[in-house]
Amino acid sequence: MRYAQGGGLTAERRAFREQVRREAGARFEAGERTSAIARDLRVSERSVERWRRAWREGGEEALRSSGPASVPKLSDDRFAELEEELGKGPAAHGFEDQRWTLARVRTVTGRRFRMRLSVATVWRLLKRHGRSWQAPARRLSSGTSTRSSCGSRWGYPRLRGSAAPGRSTAAALGARVVLEDEAGFAMTPPRARTWGRRGHTPVVRVRGRSRRRISVAALCCYKSGQKSRMIYRPRFLLLKGARKSFARTDYRDLAVRAHIQLGGPIVLVRDNLNTHLAVGMKRYAAEHDWLTVFQLPSYAPDLNPVEGLWSLPRRGPMANTAITDPDHLTGVLRRGLRHIQLRSALIDGCLAGTGLSLGPPTPP
Repeated sequence: MRYAQGGGLTAERRAFREQVRREAGARFEAGERTSAIARDLRVSERSVERWRRAWREGGEEALRSSGPASVPKLSDDRFAELEEELGKGPAAHGFEDQRWTLARVRTVTGRRFRMRLSVATVWRLLKRHGRSWQAPARRLSSGTSTRSSCGSRWGYPRLRGSAAPGRSTAAALGARVVLEDEAGFAMTPPRARTWGRRGHTPVVRVRGRSRRRISVAALCCYKSGQKSRMIYRPRFLLLKGARKSFARTDYRDLAVRAHIQLGGPIVLVRDNLNTHLAVGMKRYAAEHDWLTVFQLPSYAPDLNPVEGLWSLPRRGPMANTAITDPDHLTGVLRRGLRHIQLRSALIDGCLAGTGLSLGPPTPP
């Protein structure tokens, strides 16, 4: 079915529908049954009944077309003004990242035209004028090359239906199960879908290659019957040749910080990173009763819920954000991690995504 640019049916389509109604009116005069008319004209019986009532009340004149069924909320001229506003980009309207969402378009429409539209109306308006929800392309605002944000992207087999590593030990000690992982965040933002004109891929402005990045080590802390928590520590890489990842002492200090904040013993579960397997880390765990360490199976990061946690800030505040400097990256990342800390359901969801549980094991 074809639609006009401003909304509603085209004149050609309206004329065709009016002709169908007139043919139905002629068959009403002949006394034909509703089911036969609907079958021959390939319309619903409900439509034929509606046309018959109109024909009885107003005759053949009642079957004439009355024009479009509805008038668009925004005329073509007003939508052209709205397109100019959208073309300026979200940053020109006070939004931090370069992503147009239905809620943001609704906000801009309200400011520009003093109109209160629903999200569904905005969706229909954008669809009618040839816009779609699509992934943007990247374009450099400076430099000569791009660099995607870093993180843990290992291929691994799916391991499901197990109990969380160290769960029995944690229950016996009255401790929390604490899982650890590290990831890096660079100046180039992740891409997220945004509204743009159909056939014209939106563009996200990004910086060129930069050695500046932030490494973050995080702990997801779980205990049955208590609120889940997340603790993190950032590490900034600003100088060439500086260490990119956390040192053994950094992981030790993070475990001490978790012990102090949680106020009790912890069962620390982590992967087989060479820093985690250092002799100094093993010696420190042996000398402190409040710390019990378990290693995840080799090549199985799918068992670590912190792996799923990293996608939350990347899909949230960091998506399509044109990072300008390390301070800007730090602020955006801290807001994203703070958002997770205040919502324990997100932390629980990361655990559920691994297929592990803190409850009693399911009997065979």
